[in-house]
Amino acid sequence: MFFVYALQSTIAKRIYVGMSSDVERRLLEHNSGKTKSTKGYKPWILFYKEVFEIRTEARQREKYLKSGCGKEYLKKILSFQ
Repeated sequence: MFFVYALQSTIAKRIYVGMSSDVERRLLEHNSGKTKSTKGYKPWILFYKEVFEIRTEARQREKYLKSGCGKEYLKKILSFQ
């Protein structure tokens, strides 16, 4: 099982999109500074995730959510929370 997830920085207006088979472990890695691209904006909160059976489908969705249209979709979700 694979997850595509989105995190929001609590100190900056940043959204990070990733893919993992263990979202909770990845969130801990992001918040502990082990991920170079996110360590400057920690702490992060998980606000969105989707589940996929096939890795290639998850990767395709991750790529979409990282695009401009995908980021706009995630920003709309944040505005409703």
